[in-house]
Amino acid sequence: MANIKSQIKRNRQNEKSRLRNRAVRAELGTRQKAAVAAVGTETEADALRLAIKKIDKAATKGVLHKNQAARKKSRLMARVRALATAEG
Repeated sequence: MANIKSQIKRNRQNEKSRLRNRAVRAELGTRQKAAVAAVGTETEADALRLAIKKIDKAATKGVLHKNQAARKKSRLMARVRALATAEG
């Protein structure tokens, strides 16, 4: 346990941000799964748009690095495209 007052405060801040970041990452996974599941339905475009929006927002907030966000978007688009071509 820290004795220094500033470090005690920093520990509290780190815990809050850790919980907030964990919630954002969980939401990202949910949105990505929803986008993949929606391939071939009428809600495909909305689900994909929402997933990309959440990824961009996480990068803006600093939860994800911008390159990691770009990689996630690229892989999501590739997965959706592959599923769409496999179906139709």
